[in-house]
Amino acid sequence: MLRKDTGLITWVLSDGKAGDELQALSVTEALGLNPAIRRVKPRPPFSWLMPWGPIDPRERPGVSDSPVAPPYPDLLVASGRRAVAYLRHVKKATGGRTYTVFLKDPRTGPETADFIWSPEYDRLRGPNVLNTLTPPHRISAGKLAEARTHPDPRLAHLPRPRIAVLAGGNSRHHRFTDDDVSLFIQHLTAVAETGAGLMITASRRTPPALRDALTGLAAGHNGFLWDGTDENPYVDFLAQADFIVATADSFNMIGEAAVTGRPILVFEPSGGHPKLDVYMQALKAHGVVHPFEGRLEGQPYEPLNSTPKVAKAIAEGFRRHRRALGLPDIALSLETP
Repeated sequence: MLRKDTGLITWVLSDGKAGDELQALSVTEALGLNPAIRRVKPRPPFSWLMPWGPIDPRERPGVSDSPVAPPYPDLLVASGRRAVAYLRHVKKATGGRTYTVFLKDPRTGPETADFIWSPEYDRLRGPNVLNTLTPPHRISAGKLAEARTHPDPRLAHLPRPRIAVLAGGNSRHHRFTDDDVSLFIQHLTAVAETGAGLMITASRRTPPALRDALTGLAAGHNGFLWDGTDENPYVDFLAQADFIVATADSFNMIGEAAVTGRPILVFEPSGGHPKLDVYMQALKAHGVVHPFEGRLEGQPYEPLNSTPKVAKAIAEGFRRHRRALGLPDIALSLETP
């Protein structure tokens, strides 16, 4: 854990998009840090120019509620194209003193930040770029072990095998048509009819038709669907799962599931993206994912978790950066994965 007396200032900077902010929080959490969350909200015409243009002057330091008002951080972790200009602004304002980290391809080159994490399916490469197969996230082996030691009593009635159903929704590249909803529910019904226990969660993007169908499925087969009340059992779902069914609209969701070492059965709604194809092919090569067609298939594999690797690279880069500037040494210690 980071020493409490360091006085280290850390920011997580994004436009508030859940997936981007989650990735940034995951690496700061892995470093034992409690960052300040800064959210940018650039408006046209400045938002149209991002990530290449300047920050929105209506959010410059000195303006009320500026997301980049000092005191400036020692460590800044940013994600999302709208955050790029603001990261550059802080870097310039501090004369390079702030150690800057960007997660995913900023589209403005590897020199944008001191350290960049980018997924393997992106083309970005460089001496300060770390590429991994799965993205950083907040699920760890330690959290899964804790959930298995103290199982959620709401899941106690479910038979084995237990299936965690992680339903996403409409996104920039995927849409759940009526046919997609029907086929997905048909496949899940086939699994439920074998006697498997369903543990279902939906996302904020899940369309109403799919959410209603999942609710009916859980009720009709004595499954458990988290309806948003009480504590979120997401980690418990992953910890208790013998198999995981996930929709293909979220890279993060599939990356989180890969920490379990349990087979992931992927359902792809209409649409798609070439990067998703590359990602899935790489995961298939590791024996992680399989297409979901109403059957349980696949074998356990060595769990995949890139978060400790990303966090370690940031800690090492941060230390080198401070030493090069003659700043007091602050050692970042990794949390137990």
